[in-house]
Amino acid sequence: MKSGHLLRTAFLGAAIGTAALGVAQAAEPPLKIGLLEDVSGDLAFMGMPKLHGSQLAVEEINKKGGILGRQIELIHLDPQGDNARYQEFARRLLSRDKVDVLIGGITSASREAIRPIIDRTTTPYFYTNQYEGGVCDASMISMGAVPEQQFSTLIPWMVGKFGKKVYVIAADYNFGQISAEWNRKIMKDLGGEVVGEEFIPLGVSQFAQTIQNIQKAKPDWILTINVGAAQDSFFEQAAAAKLNLPMGSSIKVMLGFEHKRFKPPALNNMHATANWFEEIDTPEASDFKKRWRAKFADELYINDMGYNAYNALYMYKTLVEKAKSIKLDDMRKVIATGEACIDAPEGQVCIDPKSQHTSHRMRLISVGPQHEVKVEKDYGTIKPYWLGEIGCDLTKKNDKDQYTPSHLPKKS
Repeated sequence: MKSGHLLRTAFLGAAIGTAALGVAQAAEPPLKIGLLEDVSGDLAFMGMPKLHGSQLAVEEINKKGGILGRQIELIHLDPQGDNARYQEFARRLLSRDKVDVLIGGITSASREAIRPIIDRTTTPYFYTNQYEGGVCDASMISMGAVPEQQFSTLIPWMVGKFGKKVYVIAADYNFGQISAEWNRKIMKDLGGEVVGEEFIPLGVSQFAQTIQNIQKAKPDWILTINVGAAQDSFFEQAAAAKLNLPMGSSIKVMLGFEHKRFKPPALNNMHATANWFEEIDTPEASDFKKRWRAKFADELYINDMGYNAYNALYMYKTLVEKAKSIKLDDMRKVIATGEACIDAPEGQVCIDPKSQHTSHRMRLISVGPQHEVKVEKDYGTIKPYWLGEIGCDLTKKNDKDQYTPSHLPKKS
């Protein structure tokens, strides 16, 4: 796919039945949604469902009259996993296309590459992935799960079930590094031990030495926060080496659907905490999956990223309609009320006013020998509380910073 590949999806006039309606819609220009998602390169298998989820939501919303009577025009650019392209395309969407909202980014590195560009504008930005948490920025609305929803549930469960010694393999960029920091903090609080950590550059696909290091360290379980198609080669190689250790992750199964991409038993004994995975069996989830597959019949898996991307459009719709405005400041006034909520396939999700992160119903899942998925524990709805506890309050001050357990807000 060529650099700068552009996909414009404009569902304009799909339901126009009369000339009068056509004139009314022509008088109101469409709302422009800028979408930055990787659909080629090492992360394409995760990014394609994000594009599809966005397209499905736009189609549904437009068929029901749009947002404040305006149709949506979706403008998608494919950065191909390149952070310099992310910056170039963000500037293009904001300055040339003059989008009303910007959505997307897969890695935390891509998010941090474009966040300063967005902060120089008044354009709202939705980040739709689970991530390592900590961003306190009034321009950004986070739709994915964060450590207090994932690691604070997963790690104590893994320690209680399998033992206090963990080995970490992580992608070598901010997501992996900060996630590993969260693991160290929680393991210390639990009296556990990190017996090894490896930070692996994106694109690495050979893990013989890593597997030997794990065997030598003799952990009770492995925390796998490796990222991308190349790094996922670890699972097949570990199975071939008969490593046979329990694994836990904040991204596997629901994001990378490795249990569908690899033959059993490569993902056997994997555990993850997720707000969405396609195996959720509720009437609301089933209805959502039916609508998705009616449009994208060949989708291998409806992943968490695609699900969050879908929800982001509906959350944007809710904010704009409650604010009766597309201005970020007006939308943030709605968020400040604590009533910025949507009924999603997982249940109701709401934006926390202090951090602008989203509540989620969290479930801990496991993968069996034939890659069957089982719910081990349902934690109910967990609010994103950590940023508020440490002093981030976007209703009072815009920090424009990312905090971690070792980088906290300065006390005034």
